[in-house]
Amino acid sequence: MNDAPTADPFRATGWFKSSYSAADNECVEVSCAWARVAIRDSKAFTRDRLIVSADTFAVFINSMKAGSR
Repeated sequence: MNDAPTADPFRATGWFKSSYSAADNECVEVSCAWARVAIRDSKAFTRDRLIVSADTFAVFINSMKAGSR
């Protein structure tokens, strides 16, 4: 059995913020890897992250866009 730690796919892809983020960095960051999206707090980036499927994230984004009209 291989007990070696696995590489963090989200570290390799990098994290980014929305262009709508406030200048004071009060936002979330996302990273995409292997059909999954990781979401973290930009001010507490060492804490746990929420990981969802790309499809689930797309539904979330589309519902946010629809609610903003």
